[in-house]
Amino acid sequence: MTQTPTSASPAPTQKMNQRRVAFAAVIGTTIEWYDYFTYSTAAALVFAHLYFAPAGEGIGQMLAFATIGISFLFRPLGAFLSGHFGDRLGRRAVLVVTLVTMGVATALIGLIPTYETIGITAPILLILLRIVQGLSAGGEWGGAALLAVEHADEDKRGRAGSYPQLGVPLGMLLSSGVIALMTGVISPGEAFMEWGWRIPFLLSVVLIGVGYWVRRAVEDTPVFQEMTAETAKRKAPILVLFKKHLSLVLVAALIFAGNNASGYMTTGGFVTKYATDPVGFDQTDVLLAITFGSFVWLVSTAASGVLADHIGRVKTYVLGFLILIVTAFPLFWLIDTGDLGLLYLALGIFSIGLGLSYGPQAALYVELFPASIRFSGVAISYALGAVLGGAFAPTIAQGLLQATGTTASVSLYLLVMSAISLLAVSLVRDRKGIDLSVANEAEQSSGMWRIAKR
Repeated sequence: MTQTPTSASPAPTQKMNQRRVAFAAVIGTTIEWYDYFTYSTAAALVFAHLYFAPAGEGIGQMLAFATIGISFLFRPLGAFLSGHFGDRLGRRAVLVVTLVTMGVATALIGLIPTYETIGITAPILLILLRIVQGLSAGGEWGGAALLAVEHADEDKRGRAGSYPQLGVPLGMLLSSGVIALMTGVISPGEAFMEWGWRIPFLLSVVLIGVGYWVRRAVEDTPVFQEMTAETAKRKAPILVLFKKHLSLVLVAALIFAGNNASGYMTTGGFVTKYATDPVGFDQTDVLLAITFGSFVWLVSTAASGVLADHIGRVKTYVLGFLILIVTAFPLFWLIDTGDLGLLYLALGIFSIGLGLSYGPQAALYVELFPASIRFSGVAISYALGAVLGGAFAPTIAQGLLQATGTTASVSLYLLVMSAISLLAVSLVRDRKGIDLSVANEAEQSSGMWRIAKR
């Protein structure tokens, strides 16, 4: 009788740990992307005036959007560093560092004086802190993905992998909601331009404390605990990755590029700016519509995790990219009507495609790469995909709009990016359920491609 509780105890303990891991993955990525999206919205609404005014309205807005892209260029470096240390020192330690670094940089952005006050030093400081955000974001997602998927049961990795993905729409939901509150209630009009925009950045200090406390309480993954006893731990994971799996890294990056380019139409501020000026929607109405789109994105991302466990990661991806392709032109057609209800409809339908082509990503990536180089492979693929996709998507969209005078060129750009990603995901094999442990590394290192090499 005394042995029964002992033998039954591991299962509840494991379930409790998985719930803790899920919460840590969600809360951490939510905070990271709240910081990222707050910057993107501010770039659309205030930075051109406050930091790039001497360049003129059109060029100033493009420069403001360009600062979004600059951080993406440093994501691969952040991914290199986090991948190297994540594969050698552990996933959790890296995640704590990326969270704190991102939060501190975001809070400091809220304190930078304007160009009118300190001149050229102001945009330089803005860019430097944006670079720090890029370094942090380069390591955040990869670590969160591994933390969630490597802790999960074999048949629930798709759902577990959707947890860090939920942080993106949740971060967008939180960011757009807070900024809408500032523009519509607390600091409307000129007050938002003078001081209200700073509050969402400064709130990051509170979020840092919450995220740090949550992540410190989580154990490192079982796979990494196995790796600590293996000689593979002492090898240089990045060198092994590029020597043996460079083509896989490039294809994995292209899989993400289409979703990231499409996502940054809304999260990167282009739709916010375009719908406000020239279309003419009220600023707060647009932010609330984006908040609604974020909620739809959240729901479709959660659904895609479950769907990926039932029909597979690749099929779920294909469905998502097909929706993005079909809605690329209607997105702006509906916005151009100037009807608020159709704006909500446009963002809602588009966000379904975003969720379905993003939710399976953590599970797909983690199952593609061998254990000893997994953090490096996942983080670097994600960072390169972000550079190819979302880095300069708002800037490209703004440039296309100014050059052609029509959003048809922007829609065509989104369609092409989604089509490239659709082709890329069709090249890899769905490895749902593969053993992720160090002991199975030989099998993990083969069978990645849909068309086997002979």
